[in-house]
Amino acid sequence: MGGVSDDATLSPLPSADRPDVAARLREALLAASFTADGLLDLLGAPAYAALARSETVPALRATRGDTPLETLVRLFLLQQPVPHARVEEFLPVHACVESGWLVRVGADEVAATVDVRPYGGPGGEDWFIVSDLGCAVGGAGGIGSRNEGVVLGVGGASTTLAGITVRTPVSSALDLGTGSGIQALHAAQHATRVTATDLNPRALHITALTLALSGAPAAELREGSLFEPLRDDERYDLIVSNPPFVISPGARLTYRDGGMSGDDLCRSLVQGAGERLNEGGFAQFLANWQHVEGEDWQDRLRSWVPRGCDAWIVQREVQDITQYAELWLRDSGDHRGDPAEYQARYDAWLDEFEARKVKAVGFGWITLRKTAAAESVVTVEEWPHPVEQPLGDTVRTHFERLDYLRAHDDAALLAGHFRLAGEIVQEQVGMPGAEDPEHVVLRQHRGMRRATKVDTVGAGFAGVCDGSLSAGRILDAIAQLVGEDPVLLRDRTPAQIRLLVEQGFLEPAQ
Repeated sequence: MGGVSDDATLSPLPSADRPDVAARLREALLAASFTADGLLDLLGAPAYAALARSETVPALRATRGDTPLETLVRLFLLQQPVPHARVEEFLPVHACVESGWLVRVGADEVAATVDVRPYGGPGGEDWFIVSDLGCAVGGAGGIGSRNEGVVLGVGGASTTLAGITVRTPVSSALDLGTGSGIQALHAAQHATRVTATDLNPRALHITALTLALSGAPAAELREGSLFEPLRDDERYDLIVSNPPFVISPGARLTYRDGGMSGDDLCRSLVQGAGERLNEGGFAQFLANWQHVEGEDWQDRLRSWVPRGCDAWIVQREVQDITQYAELWLRDSGDHRGDPAEYQARYDAWLDEFEARKVKAVGFGWITLRKTAAAESVVTVEEWPHPVEQPLGDTVRTHFERLDYLRAHDDAALLAGHFRLAGEIVQEQVGMPGAEDPEHVVLRQHRGMRRATKVDTVGAGFAGVCDGSLSAGRILDAIAQLVGEDPVLLRDRTPAQIRLLVEQGFLEPAQ
């Protein structure tokens, strides 16, 4: 792949056929501390955070000096021309111009052809995410409204998906709708083979640049929509996708609009993933879904889950249709354009929703796990509260606990041994001075950070679970303490134990 431009108004891209130049450029960037940590040290937290809001003035003020790092920030992150003679002291300028990373401007300056954003990997790796000019920080900022083929850099959705993805070593991983390649980059750290697909050939080219500049193994790049580029017999251990999930009238912007009616793209993605997974494999997506009048949104999502897959679906946010339309009109910069055109587009959005009886739109995470169990377990829940990223291990252990509970009836559960999970605290709620609390709450400080209400037996049971005694013996001891029939207590408590195991408060000890 040489330098290409898929839209006349988009900048030609650097060559993806010069890994030697990418390696030399990477070495120079690292030598100048052009890294995530280096940026934070140089800019300070306020200016660094402002970049995520598309505000570059604080960063421009912080880079008025002449150090290599300041010059590189202006060049690759803020898109400012810099003196050729100055940058030549620490970059392979001739090779970068020849291969298309830089272009000459004016008599004595050079400018970048792409955004390059330092990005810290989960193991402390120094990576670089390549994107179209003006798209490395703060989203499209209106650029997408002029160039539908634009490729964005790292956004909140990208990092969310990367954080929830299960990171066990696998043979094969698939990144559907790769964009700038951040999911493929993460997958390359624990997958022997990575395949990345995208409908936009420009995105595939940029993914190749991201991987090369980050020093990661190359991925197999395939052009096409969703699963279309795959052979019929291809299966994967991990599938990830941050798809163009925005529910919009039409498909104006490739990077965000699905091009199918309503939430059909997300539904098709989820339904099609089951037959593409190896046994025990995970498929993880971000998605939007419609809340339709007269329909339970949870039932809608359950109907998406393919046969032979367990699922965990978490709704993180819900917006009414006016909030949703305004969010994405601002994302594309329409609010800064002609007022009449903005109103027409807003009207079109509301017309579409009203025609489909959509009253709100949900956003969240969908995780599938291929299972050989006779009956699948599908969990759909709403959890808008703060969580602790990364959550990959939390997602993995959620499905491990499902397997345990599926394999243990109540008798086996009472014979089992359990431990209280780490960093669980107990809160007693009641009127001041009351002898007994009105209720007891167990609260997690890690992972999903759940809280669950338990009775005094449940609280006492959880408090003494250290793996040494079986659940049944613990309940017998509690029955003796509170003067309750141990048989009745054994009969009514397994449901509460199941809930505590399912939600991660208790862990099987063997």
